[in-house]
Amino acid sequence: MTSEPILTGLYVPLITPFTDDLRLDRGALVRLADDALAAGASGLVALGTTAESATLTPEERRTVVRVCAAACREHGAPLVIGVGTNDTASAIASLRELAADGDAAAALVPAPPYIRPGEAATLAHFTALAEQGGLPLVVYDIPARTGQPLSAGTLAALGRLPEVVGVKHATGAIDATTIELLDHPPQGFAVLGGDDIVLSPLLAAGAHGGITASANIRTADFAELAALWRRGDAGPARRLGADLARLAAALFAEPNPTVIKGVLHAQGRIPSPAVRMPLLAASAASVDRAAHLADTSARHEALTPC
Repeated sequence: MTSEPILTGLYVPLITPFTDDLRLDRGALVRLADDALAAGASGLVALGTTAESATLTPEERRTVVRVCAAACREHGAPLVIGVGTNDTASAIASLRELAADGDAAAALVPAPPYIRPGEAATLAHFTALAEQGGLPLVVYDIPARTGQPLSAGTLAALGRLPEVVGVKHATGAIDATTIELLDHPPQGFAVLGGDDIVLSPLLAAGAHGGITASANIRTADFAELAALWRRGDAGPARRLGADLARLAAALFAEPNPTVIKGVLHAQGRIPSPAVRMPLLAASAASVDRAAHLADTSARHEALTPC
């Protein structure tokens, strides 16, 4: 018998709403966090790439965590917090601080970015974090950003570490490594889709859920997609998955989260589409296209059999 992973379903990595003069809008963030969980998300991710976390001040980061933690407590949902660094000692210190605060169910941690330490060193890095950090870990496998690919064998070894509870699989493809990982995941280890466009086929292949930036838009539909595949309702899941893949492609037409913010602003859910440099706001054409696909009427059309 295999134990169910502690993290399953849809996790929404929230954007950080700013005002036109680039101040964090706490009230808008409170509403976004509550809306996502009320719409069916299993939990939230704070301080991910989608949150523009690299541009936030320490106090802003604390505010984001406090807001997301309060929403998760109210809804009885897990909070995952992003911790990204290529220095093992600093990562351990950050994890210990989060563990002491008691808000995080897990930390989302990428392979050490940029320096490409190799798979053996990456395993050693996560072993140190697991043994000394005091928090469950979700490995963020995104080689396009970190420069460090991870084989199925290394992922399996990571999954056997007691504190590693899952992987955000964002390798840009469903390939032989993906299939091998899904065929024999370590006990209690969650495979969570991180490439929004291929979320549906990954769920069909056995993934346990997703950490899905596009789910800042049409959260209920992304939650339904995960539930449909879990129930084995393949026909409706394929139709909804194809619809949401079109939306995801439009939302990622320019660097994340610029189009997502543009759509949320067009919907009146955040005060401004502003992003902090080095990002630039998305073009009107990209936002208009994504906003059209974000209209829930598109979903009903997609689910109507021909």
